[in-house]
Amino acid sequence: MLAAMLIREAMPDDWPTMWAFMEGIVRAGETFSWDRGTTESVARQMWFPQPPGRTFVAVDADGTVLGTANSVRNHRGGAAHIASASFMVDPDHSGRGVGRALGAHVLEQARKDGFRAMQFNAVVETNTRAVALWRSLGFAVMTTLPDGFHHPTHGYVGLHIMYRQL
Repeated sequence: MLAAMLIREAMPDDWPTMWAFMEGIVRAGETFSWDRGTTESVARQMWFPQPPGRTFVAVDADGTVLGTANSVRNHRGGAAHIASASFMVDPDHSGRGVGRALGAHVLEQARKDGFRAMQFNAVVETNTRAVALWRSLGFAVMTTLPDGFHHPTHGYVGLHIMYRQL
């Protein structure tokens, strides 16, 4: 765990550092359900959602971006009280509590923003570290879509829908 980590709203100037590690995660196609050929400009548009969406970064004491998350309204209308979120941690900083800190922050902010629940629509079942993290933060697997994700190494694997009340 990092001794001094700050989670704050992401700024446009953070994008080059964010994309530097996000691109590798997207291109690998192992944990994220974006098209592996997603361009930088499309990724930026998707990662910085319109309000009430938010984008965050976790930074260390010297300002290095360690990871990022975004939070969005998952549905509209009668289901607009449910949030969703996405997370990417720089692989160079994995295993140091960045994902957990971002997860806890996003949950608290969603609660403050008036959301009643959070739903993750696509957690790849072979991403066991993420599944364990989300379970430890109170999420449950509501269902698994068999063969819902085409993993570049494992072939077709399940895609979890995870949920927790706020």
